[in-house]
Amino acid sequence: MNTPAQHILRSIGIIMDGNRRWAKGRGLPAAYGHKSGYETLKEITVTARDAGVQFVTAYAFSTENWMRSKMEVALLIKLLRTVLATELPDLKQEKIAVRFIGQLERFPKSIQEDMARFEKETKDGARITLVIALSYGGRAEIFDAVRQALRAGIAPKDEDALAKFLWTAGVPDPDLIIRTGGEERLSNFLLWQAAYSELFFTKTLWPDFSKREFRAMLRAYAGRERRRGA
Repeated sequence: MNTPAQHILRSIGIIMDGNRRWAKGRGLPAAYGHKSGYETLKEITVTARDAGVQFVTAYAFSTENWMRSKMEVALLIKLLRTVLATELPDLKQEKIAVRFIGQLERFPKSIQEDMARFEKETKDGARITLVIALSYGGRAEIFDAVRQALRAGIAPKDEDALAKFLWTAGVPDPDLIIRTGGEERLSNFLLWQAAYSELFFTKTLWPDFSKREFRAMLRAYAGRERRRGA
């Protein structure tokens, strides 16, 4: 039986909410929640790959997250350094390409160089692309796209022309967006791209988000009628 074109899942967005609450509920520092959250992201990405999904865009660190305590920001950057230093072989083995988007220039130069190396070394033979949004904000992305277009001396004549300047250029708009942790809002995530995305919310904290619950959402998505405004 063929899958209707409107239900083909190419791209998923994920707002990974609940890491800190998960750690607090266990009497652990926030860093443990973020580390566990990364392990969940790997598991869900592999599950998405096996389901035929081609892109997963994960909201890992927002432009507003820089306002968190210096200690927590430092721990998040430390976790990022650890991932960049240790995870390359595993991601290549799982055939996961990694792409980073956002205000990457706000990170130390050494991290920027490691992110570029990750992107280069994971792209060959990949079956799925994991887009990690770091220092990301939907409004900042749209503003930057307009600025880049003006710098290039281009006045976009339609939406597609401007979309080429978005940080997500080349990544299909998400067919569905999942948010864990109980909140029901986008929180400045993929504002342009989410225009016709199906939205799924769950109270499950991100580190507890399971393959079983994820697959249930994929089945529920297949049962929805997508009209895209028509």
